[in-house]
Amino acid sequence: MSKMRAIDAAVLVMRREGVDTAFGIPGAAINPLYSALKKVGGIDHVLARHVEGASHMAEGYTRANPGNIGVCIGTSGPAGTDMVTGLYSASADSIPILCITGQAPRARLHKEDFQAVDITSIVKPVTKWATTVLEPGQVPYAFQKAFYEMRTGRPGPVLIDLPFDVQMAEIEFDIDAYEPLPVHKPSATRVQAEKALALLNDAERPLLVAGGGIINADASDKLVEFAELTGVPVIPTLMGWGTIPDDHQLMVGMVGLQTSHRYGNATLLKSDLVFGIGNRWANRHTGSVDVYTEGRKFVHVDIEPTQIGRVFTPDLGIVSDAGKALDAFLEVAREWKAAGKLKCRKAWLADCQERKATLQRKTHFDNVPVKPQRVYEEMNQVFGKDTTYVSTIGLSQIAGAQFLHVYKPRHWINCGQAGPLGWTIPAALGVVKADPQRKVVALSGDYDFQFMIEELAVGAQFNLPYVHVLVNNAYLGLIRQAQRGFDMDYCVQLAFENINSTDAATYGVDHVAVVEGLGCKAIRVFEPAEIAPALLKAQKMAEEFRVPVVVEVILERVTNISMGTEINAVNEFEDLALVGNDAPTAISLLD
Repeated sequence: MSKMRAIDAAVLVMRREGVDTAFGIPGAAINPLYSALKKVGGIDHVLARHVEGASHMAEGYTRANPGNIGVCIGTSGPAGTDMVTGLYSASADSIPILCITGQAPRARLHKEDFQAVDITSIVKPVTKWATTVLEPGQVPYAFQKAFYEMRTGRPGPVLIDLPFDVQMAEIEFDIDAYEPLPVHKPSATRVQAEKALALLNDAERPLLVAGGGIINADASDKLVEFAELTGVPVIPTLMGWGTIPDDHQLMVGMVGLQTSHRYGNATLLKSDLVFGIGNRWANRHTGSVDVYTEGRKFVHVDIEPTQIGRVFTPDLGIVSDAGKALDAFLEVAREWKAAGKLKCRKAWLADCQERKATLQRKTHFDNVPVKPQRVYEEMNQVFGKDTTYVSTIGLSQIAGAQFLHVYKPRHWINCGQAGPLGWTIPAALGVVKADPQRKVVALSGDYDFQFMIEELAVGAQFNLPYVHVLVNNAYLGLIRQAQRGFDMDYCVQLAFENINSTDAATYGVDHVAVVEGLGCKAIRVFEPAEIAPALLKAQKMAEEFRVPVVVEVILERVTNISMGTEINAVNEFEDLALVGNDAPTAISLLD
C-alpha cells in the first residue's frame, strides 16, 4: 500500500476515471487540490474569471464529445454558491459535470467560520449527489461514487465538498488496485419493443420525436437508421437538434412555441401518433398539453422512470437508455421489414415534405439597421455543415433555431431548460477546449454577451479561438416582447448615449472596445452587405490570432420574432416567404 495525502488520491482517481482537463479558480480552502494537480500532473487546468463561468465551461466541455465529463473547481463559500447556476443548468439538461469545492476544517464547520457554508444542502436540489467528505479515508471512494452517479441512469452533475484538513490528511491508497464502478443503464425488452412497433405500425401519420437523450447516449446513427427502416419522419427537439441532419428527407422540422419551424408545427398537428425517444415533453416544445395531445397517441421512452407520465400519461411508456431502446426497436423493425409487415410511409412523408418546402419564414431583408433574420441567412451562407453552434436564451437563440441549420449531433450546443444569461461565452470556451480543431460559432444577444463577458479573457490567455456572433439591439428583446401582453416597455432598454464612443452611438456599451480590452478581436457591422465579409474575416482572424473574435451586428431596435402561446397559434410578426429569394438559405427552397 502507498501512503499519500487524501487529495493526491483524489487526483489519481480522477485521472483513472478519464479526467484530463479542469476549469476553476484557486483559493485558500482548495489550494491543497491545486498542489496535488501540480504534483501528480496529467490534468490540464484553465483559469476562469468567475466560478460560475468555470461551471459553464465544464458544461461545454461535457457537451462537446461523448464520454466527456467536465470538472470545475472552486474554494469555500461563495465559490460553491457561484456554481449553483451551472449545476442547475447541467441537472436540467442531464449533463454530467463534477464540481469540487474547498471547505473550512471540520472542527470549524459549526462556528460560522470565514467562507464556511453548508454547500451540500444548498446544491442538493440541483445535483444527482452532493457530499461533504468528513473522513480522509473516504475521499477516493467519494470520487468513485461521484463518477458512478454521473454515468449511471439519467446523467447529471455532482458536487464534492472537501474540508481543508480532510484534503491534507494522509491515508493508505493503492491506485493500481482501483477500478471504476460498472455503469448501469436500463434497457428496453423485446416485448416492449414489439408493443411500441405495433403502435407505430397501426398509425397512419406517425412521427418520431428525437430528444437530447439520444445525443447523450451517442445513438444518433441508430435513430437515423430506425427512421429510414420504418420510413417514419423525425421531429427533433431543441436538445435533440442534430440527431438527424437538417437536409435529410425524413427531418420534417422542429416543434414548439418559439424554437420551431412553421412546417414542424403544422406536421405535428397532422400526426396521429408521436413516438418520443429521450425527450421530456418540455413546455416550450408542447405548449398546452390539451392542444399537443389532442387526437394522437404517444409512446414515451426515457432513461428516468419518473419522467414517464410527468407531463402527460403516454399510451406506452418504456424506461430505457435511448441507445439501448433503439437497439431493441431496430431488431424488431428489421425482422418486420424482412417479413413485409412494416407499413409504407411514402404518402405521409410526401405530405410532410410539401409543408417543409412551402411553409417558410422570410429572411432576405435589406433594411438598415439590420433585421435579425438577415444575420442568420448570412451565417448559413458562410458557415459550413461542420460548424458547431453554441447558444443559450433570448431572441437571438430563438431566431437561430428558426433559421440556422444543424447537420450533426453535438453541433447545436444549447442550454435548454435553465437558459441562464451569460452561459454562451464560457460554454463555447469549454467546447473549444474539448475539441480545439472544431469550428465553433457562438450566438448571443447583447445582454447575454454582457453577463459573463470577462470570460473572453480566458479565451485570449489560453488561446481558445472561436467566432462569436453578437446581435445587438440594445434591448432585453425577449422580455420586451413578452411585455407586449402587459402593454408596456419597461426597464428593458439597454441603450444610452456612450460619452466615450462615437461608434457605439446611442446603443450604449462599446462592445468592440471591451472585447479588445480583454485581449480578443472584434468587428462591428452596420449593413447587411457587410455581414458575410465580416464573418469570413473573423474566421481568418481566429485562426491567425488564436483568440475569440466577435462580430457585432447592429440591429434595428425592435423586432418581434415568431412565437405564440400554442403550437397552433404562433404569431408571425414579419412577412412570410412567398418566393425562393425571400428565404434563399432555407433548407427546402420555395422555388
